[in-house]
Amino acid sequence: MKLKERAAALIRKYRHAWVFLYIFIYIPWFLWLENHVTTHYHVIQIRLDEHIPFIEYFIIPYLMWFVFIAGVFLYFFFTDVPGFYKLAIFMFTGMTVFLIVSTIFPNGQDLRPVVFERDNIFVDMVRMLYRTDTCTNVFPSLHVFNSLSVCVAVADSEELRKHRGICMGTYILAGLIILATMFLKQHSVLDVLGACLMACIIYQFVYAPERRRVPKYARQKRPVLQNK
Repeated sequence: MKLKERAAALIRKYRHAWVFLYIFIYIPWFLWLENHVTTHYHVIQIRLDEHIPFIEYFIIPYLMWFVFIAGVFLYFFFTDVPGFYKLAIFMFTGMTVFLIVSTIFPNGQDLRPVVFERDNIFVDMVRMLYRTDTCTNVFPSLHVFNSLSVCVAVADSEELRKHRGICMGTYILAGLIILATMFLKQHSVLDVLGACLMACIIYQFVYAPERRRVPKYARQKRPVLQNK
């Protein structure tokens, strides 16, 4: 009986886990795109991309993205349910927009180097990345968008704002990840700008309304007069 009670208590405590069901929408849809958008696609790149050098060392922050996103997501899941819901809404909305855009506007890029100037472990890691990740379905960049999502969630958290080191580390790592998408030739500058624009628009619907209400409530407060 105690085991059942504990299980019931865990289910009640973590009932917001239903949000993770979104993976059953995202993963099949994304895999379908990866398998079908292979040759005929709109090339997303501009002349500025040609002036950005390939730097293989950025593979480190690029791969750290996976732990970065999962770590922050789980932090909010276990410690801040309202913050978790806002982050999920923000992030999953952008991911859904990305799927829709990639479906109706097949896109990709031809920026990846064919021959590498250097040969080292980092280049080997990039080669492995290129083999597992196609050069299609790049606009807007989810690496960029999800990194910005985490930054917004951290900046919005009253608890995390108390820890300046965590905030700065989050912003620095997110910045390196964003740069990595371009220096590894995974994304065009347009992909990055598209992700930033999408984040700005979705922010207005998820986080901005609450922030706009705070000053209003503050103005409604009146000082309490004490009887002398």
